Amino acid sequence: MSTQDKPAYHADEAKVQTHDKTNNLLGKAYDTAAEAKDKTAKTAQAAKDHVVEGKDNVGSYLQHAGDKIKSAAQGTTEAVKNILGLGEQK
Repeated sequence: MSTQDKPAYHADEAKVQTHDKTNNLLGKAYDTAAEAKDKTAKTAQAAKDHVVEGKDNVGSYLQHAGDKIKSAAQGTTEAVKNILGLGEQK
């Protein structure tokens, strides 16, 4: 190799090394972004599941509370009927 070719050779080597480093960094950045996306998706799914579970619990609680109120109202109705003499004779 002549002394005239050495600078061009070194420039080409530097270009290849820079290209390799750039590709390596881009690959790491892509992997990091993919991991962050996966973690975010898992967190979002967990939050959604928690909300659905809470919604189901609220529905169950309201149903139970409604049944208790209905029962109390029926008991009150029967008590008033008995006081007025309109209740069933036992």
